Amino acid sequence: MKFANARVRLALVAAGLTAIAPAARAANHREAPITSLDRAADITDWYTFVSFNDPTKVTLVLAVDPLLEPSNGPNYFPFDPGILYSFRIDNDHDARTDVSFEVRFQTEIRQPGLFTGFVGGIAGIPPITALDGPGSEGLSLRQTYSVTMRRGHERIDLARGRTLYAVPTNVGPRTMPNYTASGGLFEQGIYQLPQGIRVFAGTTDDAFYIDLGAAFDSLNFRAAAGGGVLSAAQDAADNVNFAPNDVSGFNVNTIAIEVPIALLTQDGQLHGAGDPLAVLGTYGTTSRRQITVRRDADDDPPVLSTGPFRQVQRMGNPLINELVIGTGFKDRFSMDSPWNDSQFASFFLRPVLADVFASLGIPVPAGDRTDLLPLVTYSGPIVPPGTPAGPIADLLRINTGIPPTPFANQKRLALLTLLDGDPSNDDAAGFPNGRRPGDDVTDIAARAVGGILADPVAFGTRIGDGVNTDDKTRRGTFPYVNPAQDGRNSRHVDPGEPGCTGTCPVS
Repeated sequence: MKFANARVRLALVAAGLTAIAPAARAANHREAPITSLDRAADITDWYTFVSFNDPTKVTLVLAVDPLLEPSNGPNYFPFDPGILYSFRIDNDHDARTDVSFEVRFQTEIRQPGLFTGFVGGIAGIPPITALDGPGSEGLSLRQTYSVTMRRGHERIDLARGRTLYAVPTNVGPRTMPNYTASGGLFEQGIYQLPQGIRVFAGTTDDAFYIDLGAAFDSLNFRAAAGGGVLSAAQDAADNVNFAPNDVSGFNVNTIAIEVPIALLTQDGQLHGAGDPLAVLGTYGTTSRRQITVRRDADDDPPVLSTGPFRQVQRMGNPLINELVIGTGFKDRFSMDSPWNDSQFASFFLRPVLADVFASLGIPVPAGDRTDLLPLVTYSGPIVPPGTPAGPIADLLRINTGIPPTPFANQKRLALLTLLDGDPSNDDAAGFPNGRRPGDDVTDIAARAVGGILADPVAFGTRIGDGVNTDDKTRRGTFPYVNPAQDGRNSRHVDPGEPGCTGTCPVS
């Protein structure tokens, strides 16, 4: 790779690593045909990052079930008890799972006569202020879950008899008056487990942000956002939107697990950034039983699922499935395993999106895109010398020896900030060195496809959708995503409405 700025050497981050790794594509919000028909199993986003407040831990976040309307009752959006949610870690660079966490949910209906899953502050039922015990009477539809850690042949029940409750959606202030308060429903859903592990499961704000409508209208970006090429001033405005965020006001179902890094590495130790053992590859999956039988209405249960689990969806790097893999191959990609990804190599080396950029007059590298290979192998600058490249595999790779950037100093362009010539702006701890909820993966990914990592001078077009931030202030503590939006009072900032800088443009 060629970089105009020699400062991009990993004096940036640590010992002797030489530049920065190529980015992936944006983030999932409807992708393969199979998951468009199975919303509950649809992975919207997968995050992996060194915890902001503890450099000895990594946080893994799996978000599923896209674009949940906060007001859509009466039962809202529980996790699906028929799905196995898995967090997968490769620690020896062969793209196969070495450590995993499996999460399963159970649903109970505590008051079957109620017309809604959640009620409070009316008809003698107190407001819902607790997940269990007094204050939980109106929580009729309630979910509990299990967390199992697998390492080799070892299976560890991390709950160890403790009941873990999923946090329901935020119905509104009458029903759930303390939802976001200190010690309220959201915080009650954070559990400390053995071996220094923390876990959270529940409905949350969707942290992703994008001008989704413009992106999928054949890249018809807003004139106020430069038609998809940002000005220098717009690009520097990390907290300002110049186009509508089509994900604003929506929720998503989220599972977050914070784990000591030493539980994930090959030898059970922490490693510096220059050590190959510091580099992990991660991805998330959703799976269902092989056979599902819909029985008669008077049978209990009316739906019976049997057989081994079969994968429905997976996600490592964001938006690989949507923007790189051809539609005729998306289902196979979703259901297959990363170590079989050599069959998709042509999509990685010749992304059609690059041809689209070229047709719009944006300069892109010619020929096979070997500058993008670190996306799908253990190679490139965040990967120390001597690390086996491994097979072609879509994994979100992270160098756990690179410390977190202080929360207040994090930048939306993450690793790309190392190319801007301003050392005070550097942020080496974000995408594609893992991924944090605040990283602008849409813009980073688009610029990687445009060739910025091959040559930031020749191919450094400031491609962007003009949406630079989420509609909620980022959260700097575990689970690092915000509480669910309020079903009664939430709203979406649509094109033409106030909510950007001035007015969100429609053209």
